Amino acid sequence: MEAPPDGGYGWVVVGAIFWNNAHHWGLVSSYGVFLAYFLSNSDFTEGTSLDYAFIGGLSASQALLMAPLASVINRRYGLKVAMSLGVILETAALLGASWSTKVWQLYLSQGVCFGWGLGLQYVSTIPLIPQWFARHRSLAAGLAAAGSGTGGLIYSLGSNAMLERFGYGWTYRILAVVQLVVNCVCLLLIRDRNEMTGTKTSNLKISDIFKRYELWLFWGWSFLSIMGFMIIWYSLGDFARSLGLSSHQGSVVTAVMNLGTIIGRSGTGCVSDHLGRMNTASFATFITGVLCLVLWTLAQSYAATLCFAFFGGLVFGTFWMAVAPLAAEVVGLRYMPSCLTLTWVVCVIPATFGEAIGLKLRTSGDREYLHVQLFAGFMYIGASICVFMLRTWKMSTLPEPSSEPHISADSKETAIVSVEANDRRSTLKHWMKLNKV
Repeated sequence: MEAPPDGGYGWVVVGAIFWNNAHHWGLVSSYGVFLAYFLSNSDFTEGTSLDYAFIGGLSASQALLMAPLASVINRRYGLKVAMSLGVILETAALLGASWSTKVWQLYLSQGVCFGWGLGLQYVSTIPLIPQWFARHRSLAAGLAAAGSGTGGLIYSLGSNAMLERFGYGWTYRILAVVQLVVNCVCLLLIRDRNEMTGTKTSNLKISDIFKRYELWLFWGWSFLSIMGFMIIWYSLGDFARSLGLSSHQGSVVTAVMNLGTIIGRSGTGCVSDHLGRMNTASFATFITGVLCLVLWTLAQSYAATLCFAFFGGLVFGTFWMAVAPLAAEVVGLRYMPSCLTLTWVVCVIPATFGEAIGLKLRTSGDREYLHVQLFAGFMYIGASICVFMLRTWKMSTLPEPSSEPHISADSKETAIVSVEANDRRSTLKHWMKLNKV
């Protein structure tokens, strides 16, 4: 297996994935603006708050549900075919939503079809960063993941302005054209290294899945993180409304959250490469829970809500930056695509029902979102416990100085990019000694 080049054209791939994420996950990030718009307008007379919550949740959950099919298409027909289908479906979804007159039409277009298009693109690109980077893997993943925050920032403000001026129909059409142009350019630039890394034909065995408790810890972290993420992601705009703020102020709150995401994902990626990926993921996940339980519950003004949106944005989306590098740590680079495919399936349920649960937890009175805030906070606390236990497992598997002199390519790479900062130096020296560097 050829080692990752750790740069070169890999940075072009990072840039292409960045803008690709901005024009699918970024659009989903701005759905909180659409949610607040639909809740305060009567364009769909039969629509309920639960309907609009499920529509937003479907966009994310269908993307994850498409993971097995996206993997099959990638292996049989290649990366370009899978992403091309995704761009076509995403364009068709936004155009379909623009002509929707019934809620069920929004379910099929904005929810299901857009989710399929998003899934075919995102699932195809998420394994690419570890193929191009080793030493700077988390930094590259963080920069690429920051694209969703950039898109969310742009589209949160832009969508609100367009909704107020043009209504939802022309807003969806403009978004369809913009994402089509940008994603086609990204499609031309993105490349994989499947043949050189051997990731095309490697799968986890069913027997291994049930025997390896570290996989279940990894999936527990994923499940709980997504549950909390969906609630914060879609609820902040409506939470601002519950405080009596205007729709414009709500869109600014969502935009500030995405600004925090841009800074947080790239910054967290850089920190991960120096302090350890599991260390950083555990800390960031725990801090998100604390912010929900303390800062969000105390936010009763526009300024306090902006404060939570920014600081929460720095850390609440750590999952999307860390999932691929952590998967590589847990199962190795060769089995990472297979592990990620199963991870997306595990995340379908929280992605589908997370925001719906959040809306149902709302109460009447002055503290409408108190139960929502507590629920999201405890989801992140539980997720941090899972990744902390995963870190403990990883520490127990680090090679000892007296171990056998022959190690596999995957083991060499794991030694070089060890997630534990306090063992990084000794592990690297041991690897250099074995390989007579």
